[in-house]
Order: sequence, then C-alpha cells, then structure tokens
Amino acid sequence: MVSKSKDHQRSTGGQPLKKKVKLSDQKIDEEIPLSKLKAKNKTDKSKKNKIKQENQQDELSLNTLMKTSNEPQKVKNEPKSENFDSATNIKSEGDSEDSYKWWEEGINDGIKKWDTLQHNGVMFPPPYEPLPTNVKLIYDGVPVKLPPEAEEVAGFFGVMINTDHAKNPVFQKNFFSDFKKVLKKAGGVIEPKDTKITSFKKCDFSKMFEYYETKREERKQLSRAEKKKLKEERDKMEEPYKYCILDGRKEQVGNFRVEPPSLFRGRGQHPRTGSLKTRVYPEDIILNLGPGSPIPEPPAGHKWGEIRRDNTVQWLAMWKENIFNSVKYVRFAANSSLKGISDYKKFEKARELKNHIDVIREDYSKNLRSKVMFERQVAVATYLIDVFALRAGGEKGEDEADTVGCCSLRYEHIELSEPNNVTFDFLGKDSIRFYQKVEVDQQVFKSLKLFKKSPKKKGDQLFDRLDPSILNKHLQGYMPGLTAKVFRTYNASKTMQDQIDSMDIKLEDTVQEKLLKYNAANREVAILCNHQKTVSKNHESSIQKANDKIQELIWQRIRLKKCLLQINPQLKKKEKALFFEIDDFKKEKELEVVENIYEKEVIKYNRKFKNENEKRKENSEELLADEKLQEWLNTAKEYRDVLIKEVESGNLSEEFIKKCGSEEKIRNNIKKFDQRIQVAFIQLKDREDNSQVSLGTSKINYIDPRLSVMFSKKFNVPIERLFTKTLREKFTWAIESADENWRF
Repeated sequence: MVSKSKDHQRSTGGQPLKKKVKLSDQKIDEEIPLSKLKAKNKTDKSKKNKIKQENQQDELSLNTLMKTSNEPQKVKNEPKSENFDSATNIKSEGDSEDSYKWWEEGINDGIKKWDTLQHNGVMFPPPYEPLPTNVKLIYDGVPVKLPPEAEEVAGFFGVMINTDHAKNPVFQKNFFSDFKKVLKKAGGVIEPKDTKITSFKKCDFSKMFEYYETKREERKQLSRAEKKKLKEERDKMEEPYKYCILDGRKEQVGNFRVEPPSLFRGRGQHPRTGSLKTRVYPEDIILNLGPGSPIPEPPAGHKWGEIRRDNTVQWLAMWKENIFNSVKYVRFAANSSLKGISDYKKFEKARELKNHIDVIREDYSKNLRSKVMFERQVAVATYLIDVFALRAGGEKGEDEADTVGCCSLRYEHIELSEPNNVTFDFLGKDSIRFYQKVEVDQQVFKSLKLFKKSPKKKGDQLFDRLDPSILNKHLQGYMPGLTAKVFRTYNASKTMQDQIDSMDIKLEDTVQEKLLKYNAANREVAILCNHQKTVSKNHESSIQKANDKIQELIWQRIRLKKCLLQINPQLKKKEKALFFEIDDFKKEKELEVVENIYEKEVIKYNRKFKNENEKRKENSEELLADEKLQEWLNTAKEYRDVLIKEVESGNLSEEFIKKCGSEEKIRNNIKKFDQRIQVAFIQLKDREDNSQVSLGTSKINYIDPRLSVMFSKKFNVPIERLFTKTLREKFTWAIESADENWRF
C-alpha cells in the first residue's frame, strides 16, 4: 500500500517515490516546428494547423499509395542519378561533423529543419531462400510442397515452435489465419495436388524446426575467421546506408534497415500476436530528399512509391506497416545534430513546467470540488497524471490491445475502499500490467466514487466527458506545448533531481557504492514510470554465478588469513575478530569452492585452445595438438588436487606460503579482498533490485541527461559508468554543457 499525503507528494515533485506506476514510452513529436516552443498563442495555432495539414497530407499519400505491398505504384517523374558513394563523398564532405557543436550556436526555431539532404535510401532484407526439397511442412502425416510465399510464412512458425509464443492459442490462431490467406493467394499446395490445409492441429512443423536448429548450430560453430569475413561482408553491404549528408555535414542515419517479414509477437496478452508482418517493397516507401539531390536507385524491377522534398520534417524515409497500419520512419541517428536538438527541446520543455506547476496544482485542487462534471473530471485526470504518471490514454480498436491510460480508464479498472484507498488494475502501454494500491487525496476519492456511481457499470468510461485531446488542450492553456507526456518527463527528472539531492555520498566512497545509489535513484524513476521487465531466463544462474564469485573471494581471503596464522600462530589470540570467519567457512563449502574453480579453469583452457587454433588457422600456422589441451587440463587438475589436500589437512602448501610474502604484504592483500568482496555484494544487490525494473527506458527517454552528467562531475564518477558509448554519443550536448552545479 502506498501512503503519501498530498503535501508530501507535491514537495517531492508531485509523486510518491516508492510505488509502481505507468509512464508511456512515447516521445514528443519531432515533427513539431522548433518555433512552436516559444511562439505566442496566436502563432502557435497557425503553426499547429500547418503541421496538422502536413500530417494529413502524409496520411492521404500513404492511404492512396499503399493499397497492397505487391502492386507497383505511380511515381513522381523526377530525374534519377547514381547513388553517391558513402565511403568517399560523405567522408570528404562531412569531415567537420564530429566537431559540430550545435548547442554552442543557439537553436534555430524556424520551421525549416535543414537546407540540403542526400542519402542512399533504405536497406532491404534479403529475398526468401526456399528450403531444401527434403524439408517440408507435414500435414496430416503427409509432407506437402508449398509455394515459396507460403513456405516462408510456415517457416516463421516452424523456427519458433519451442517458444512460449508458439504455444499461445491466440498466436496460433492469428498465424494460421494469415498463413491460409497467403497460401490461397499463392495458388494453394503444389504437391500433393488438391490438398486443403484447414486444421492447425494437423500441421507438423518439426522438420522445419530441425532444419533451422541445424543452421543455427552451424552458425555457432563458425570459426573466428569465418565470422569476421561475414561481418566484413555485412558491413560492406550496410556502408552506403549508414550515413547521409545533412547541410554538407556527414550525419549518421538511425534505423536504415527495412524490417524483414516475420510473425508479430507483441507484449503481454496482445490480440494480434502471431499475425504476419508482411514484406515491405520499394513501392511502399516514400523517400525524403533535399532539393536537387539524386534519387537512389531502387532494387531491380521496382520503383519508389514517392519522392518528397520536404525540409520541414526530420525523416528520410517512411512507409506503413500492415499490423496496425501505423507509419514507420527512418530518421537521423540518436547522435545526430537534429536528434540532439529534439532531445534538448523535449527536456527544456519539461523544465519549463516548473514555472507553471504550482498554479496547475492549485487549480486542479480547487476544481476537485467543482459542481461542473467536466471541470471535476479534468481536475481528477490532471491529478492522476501528475501524481501517478499515468499516460493520457485513448480509445482502441477491436483488433488492438486493450491498453489503457488515464482518460480511457473504465469502471472495472479501479476499486475503491474507505477512507481514501484506490486499487488500479489495467494493461498499460505495451500491455504491461499497471497494478497499484495507493492512497489518494480525499477529494479525489470522492470524485472517483461519483464517477463510478450507478447507472455506470463494467465497460463504462470513468471519464465520460474527457479524451486526451480535450485534456491536452486544457493543459496547453497553462503553457504552450504542455501535454501529459511533458508531465511524465518533468516528474521523472524532478524525482531524479530530488533523489540526487538527498544522497549521502562521501568522497571516500568507492565508485561502485556511488553507482549503487545512482541506480537506486534511477530505479525510483523507473518505478514511477512503470518501466517493468520480465525476469530474464538466465537470471537465477546469473545470481548463482555472482554468489559463487563472492564465496570464492571470501575463500581466497580466508587462505590469506590462514597464511598469516601459519607464519605467526600468536595472532589468533591477539586479533580474534580478524580470524573468526575461518571457522565459519566449513570444510564442505571449501570443497565446493575448489570444484567451482576447477570447472572454470577447464572452461578457460578449452576456450583458450579453440581461440588459439582459430588464430593460427587465420595466419596459416601449425595448429596446437590435442596433447597441448590435455597438458593444460592436467595442470588444472593438479592445482585442484593441491587445494583439496590443503582443505583436508588444514595446512597450506609451502609454495602458496612463499607466494604470500611478508606479513605486511598479506595484510595489504586482505584489505584488497575486503574491497573486492564489498563491491561484489553491491553488484549482487544491484542486480537483484533491478531484475524486474528496466532502468534504461527512463534513463534514455525521461531523465534529463544533464542530471546524470551533474552526478558524474559532482561525485567524481566516470561518465562511462553511467552512459554506454551509444548514450555518450547521443547525449554529447549534455556532457559538454552541464557542470556539477546544474539543476533541472
């Protein structure tokens, strides 16, 4: 049960800190003009209308052009030319890109995003390769030959028959329905003729599964040289699409690959799981290029759906996918200048909310008592979005997942219990369950009781006077561009700021101890945002390995202490506290540690032998003989025997005692093991605490990166320990612009 007073909630940025809540992963629309953020209301409206018209035109074009993925479409007649060479032209024209610091030049708030844009289009997945003739779908006990189009879809299911998805009845139903449609369109079963596939239960995909498993195993067994060659070939194919020329600078392209056809999995209990994601063709794709830029050549026998020359948007290509009929974009990479500007604007917009939040909270607190139902619903919805970080929510179609946000909460999604307790239970974004018991403001509780009052029943909307567009329009009366999304970003970053402010970190604390506190703060934000993840399948084994590592470190420290006692037995009486753990670490535990060490040594030597021979094979050198591996394994066995003898006798080997050195050296090494053990325990706790919470989503999308930079500089923690290489590139603007005193 979460119990927080409203005053406390407001003092901590509008949310209780320890509770599970929901926060959408949606980002602020990058197509909104930069000028919209600072323009006056009148100008805002005209620009919104302009953007709305542009989006409607995009939608219209897609609807008219994407009737079917196989039908060629008419293309605007524009002169085509050869693709530019990304390995030459881009590099020569864009050498200054690495030093381009847009944040030092100020931000252009005009509608135009760029002047020139040149790129090589998108990279398509390879065409389908039919299965060997002896690998077939078996139907009702008989192998059947399928048309390639249908065989490909059957293979999508065949490759995953051992997964939980493939055992899901909804997944099976959707797959089989789409498979039959593809089979019918392709002309039906080739052999035996007149075979009608009508029952999923009669389908046997085992031969397909065995084939794909064999191929997977073959890939795993490839030598280092073979893997390197494949990577080089793949890199060579990808090279033309990785970069573009934006205003004369080399900029990286983000997701330049067109997703291959597959079966949609979805998260949670998604109603469309198992549906076929169809292949995307050039005719489905709209490219966006700069004025006068050459049009990339489409694959042979195809042509592009449309060529745009629109410098008010930030995408390079777009198409519609068939599952949800939603638009997919190819955009600039996360480390590009335009994406950096977009991120900067998003967090600055959230920072701006701090200038209005007190007025907003005062108003919704007052309107919780309004006699006008619309005003009261707006007030309660704003409270829930502010305090519990609910996303706005919207209506869903019958074939979409029944995911819910604030405005789409229904009668059955909340339970009320006196005096002011509310239980939320619904599927949030990505079908992640939002289940939370909380205490709410007394007036909010009364309002929710009113919203559930008869004749309302299961299936009825709680907020029947409200939808996200109405709510966002109300919020924008306080601040241009304010939406529920901005609230989530604000509260996430404000929570992180408050957590950092409350940290008790000493200069002498280790980096690992500081990281533990940083991750704990990040975790509070992730909990607020309901950023959950399922416990990974290898979580238990991972925890076991971590525990084994700790036990091994403790055992190594005990050996050093035993060494001290063998050198100077009188120490046990003088320093009892130092040696008490020797007796606590039982003989059986020592033998278990020894066996674990031996097993790791065997794995290490086998890997070393394999890697060494792969290197020698690459260099055309003589391979190591199997006898060499056996020699190494014998060394490991001899070491194990020595350790077992030590455990059984209670006396350390003379060789080990000599290696230990002087008493001073041994004591210093014991202190080093103290630190290593402490770090290992911290890492284990961190891993266990984060097993069901996804820290990455909030760190990437909701916590202002300048807060992490501030933490890094204030507490002397290397930024590499907080941000991966990809995030350091994405947030270069934050790393170079924030100092240890920066505040959200």
